[in-house]
Amino acid sequence: MYKLRIFAALWLLTIAIPGLAQVSKKTIEKVDRMLGQSIVQFNVPGMAVSIVKDGEVILSRGYGVRDINTQVPVDENTSFAIASNTKAFTSAALAVLIDEGKLKWDDKVRKYLPYFSLYSPYVSEEMTVRDLLCHRSGLGTFSGDLIWYGTTHSREEIIRRAAMLEPKHGFRESFGYQNIMFIVAGEVVEAASGMTWDDFLRTKFFAPLGMKNSNTSTRDLPANGNVAMPHNERMQKNQKIEYVNWDNVGPAGSINSSVRDLSQWIKLQLGKGTLDSVKYWNEARTYEMWENHTPIPVSGWQRKNIPTRHFSGYGLGWELMEYQGYKVVSHGGGYDGMISKTVLVPELNLGFVILTNNINSLPSCLAYELLDEFIGVPVAEQKDWLALFYDFRKADLDEEANREKVLEEAKVKNTKPSADLAAYAGTYRSDMYGDIEVSVRQEGGLDIR
Repeated sequence: MYKLRIFAALWLLTIAIPGLAQVSKKTIEKVDRMLGQSIVQFNVPGMAVSIVKDGEVILSRGYGVRDINTQVPVDENTSFAIASNTKAFTSAALAVLIDEGKLKWDDKVRKYLPYFSLYSPYVSEEMTVRDLLCHRSGLGTFSGDLIWYGTTHSREEIIRRAAMLEPKHGFRESFGYQNIMFIVAGEVVEAASGMTWDDFLRTKFFAPLGMKNSNTSTRDLPANGNVAMPHNERMQKNQKIEYVNWDNVGPAGSINSSVRDLSQWIKLQLGKGTLDSVKYWNEARTYEMWENHTPIPVSGWQRKNIPTRHFSGYGLGWELMEYQGYKVVSHGGGYDGMISKTVLVPELNLGFVILTNNINSLPSCLAYELLDEFIGVPVAEQKDWLALFYDFRKADLDEEANREKVLEEAKVKNTKPSADLAAYAGTYRSDMYGDIEVSVRQEGGLDIR
């Protein structure tokens, strides 16, 4: 009788804790069908998804194709560019160095990079490692991205040129999403560790976690390997494009990986720095990275459509929000022809990653679909996220078609440039952005590089 009471108590305890509940085969099959149908609805060539629950991978597979031309299918080992999901790796690298006693979150950046300078002597002196990681530098969102995008400037050169950027906010006053500050953070990793940011990630994370399909450069993508190609959609038709090299923005967005590899990363995150009894960083560092350092206003659309989203903010390399009473830790990634999303719900020991190979809103849409499913939102209370986001897509398509029409109608017939095209060719110089080459194409028109 005593044993029966013990068994009954344990059984009640198990069903009372959401994180310990088993996910049924029926639920996984339902999710799998929904994922497969969604890429058709949103005209996405290929997608890979991995879902981790209670330390186990319950779904990890590909949908659609890597390349619209070859029609080779995506699988769990297909590499995609994960763009800004890279930022969490950079924060974690710094967390490892903190545990090794090589730096602190609140160390001044100039302790490691004496050449670091921004728009104000005070800001240049006072900027800390923590400030770099939570987008409160005072610079505007995406400010300075043209310094690195499509250029051959080194990471140090990009940082030096950023000194000419004008602020949009006061220092530590407001949120301004900054890729260049994460480049700075990666250079701090090198200064404190003696290893490049790229080597640090390979040594400390990729190799020990068995992330064999992960690297920090498009140059390391295997030729004719299991690699998804990026695509742009124009007038509802997908067109394959080439990879753009993002090496110089590395710590902010250059990782390529697969959902199989990223499921290991999710397990490590949900394990708060420990996986398979190996400690990569102390649990305290995780809570510091998941702490709300910079508030982000909740928009009117969010208040209307996500009434349980009471706050939004940014931690250290992670976006934060509340949803259905749970803290959600996430990040998105946008690369040329690819969009991705990583989502963690620590209280439910749940995490998932979605990788796609065109520019689309599907990862954000699916994030809410999966959250509702695994949180257990009653069906009657669930929003049809696929329908809602598809309406956005339809509106964008209509706007694109109308924009093409307006541009065509606005053309003045039988005109030509006021000067010969060769007169516009040459080298144009900017102290901040560098040299821009304008040349005449053989087939007509101008190229800007």
